[in-house]
Amino acid sequence: MRRVLVIGCPGAGKSTFARRLRDATGLPLYYLDMLWHKPDRTTITREEFDIRLQMILEQNEWIIDGNFARTLPMRLAYCDTVFFLDFPTGVCLEGVERRIGTKHEDMPWVEHEFDEEFRRYIIGFPTRRRPQMIAALDEAAAHHDVRIRTFTSREELTQTLADIPSGFETGDGKEHGWRVHHVASMRHTGRHYE
Repeated sequence: MRRVLVIGCPGAGKSTFARRLRDATGLPLYYLDMLWHKPDRTTITREEFDIRLQMILEQNEWIIDGNFARTLPMRLAYCDTVFFLDFPTGVCLEGVERRIGTKHEDMPWVEHEFDEEFRRYIIGFPTRRRPQMIAALDEAAAHHDVRIRTFTSREELTQTLADIPSGFETGDGKEHGWRVHHVASMRHTGRHYE
């Protein structure tokens, strides 16, 4: 586990999980939101974003937190591990509400209210964005070996983080008690991968 993607609906806790994974493994962490957004809430160009992302992907080790559907296939081509936080919509909405008004290292500004457009995005995520993610995972599975771990509850996520020993070695091939699945052997049930 040297090149890791953390994906899932906004509010699921991707950034918190990615930070704790970074702390446990020592892998460098990159937030796509920080790569894309400027502090004044404007964005860089797609071309500049793609160049910066490509530079990260070509490194030997990383954790990348974020969705950005347009570049998911590109990232999947480089990664060896995916953590998919596949939580219910209500859990994700609560997660976003809890972070309102607080500074986070994954965003260059503090949100002071729950934007209605963002709320609609989260509500529509299971029917609009999630199927795209699953299709991208299926496509990646057809072309290279990648491990995926799907979480459907915060309890699962917390337990997995607790199972990661301090100073976790990323290159020894051991799973350290994780229930890690090879994508090629997984089947999609409509709810999550098994």
